[in-house]
Amino acid sequence: MAKIKVKTKSGATKRFRVTAKGKVKRKKNHLSHILTTHPRKVKRRYRKKGYVRETELPAVRAMMPYNF
Repeated sequence: MAKIKVKTKSGATKRFRVTAKGKVKRKKNHLSHILTTHPRKVKRRYRKKGYVRETELPAVRAMMPYNF
């Protein structure tokens, strides 16, 4: 019997990237609007990429079955 194909969530492919070691990169939040209240140092920190936590990895893996 043939295996059922699973669709990848298109929103997850736009938001996450899998590194060579299997970690998942993501964009940090709080950098879209009303940035005048944030200090420059904080805004610089938001520009850098973050990684998905180990506790949230199973949910991301379920959304992107063919990327791991």
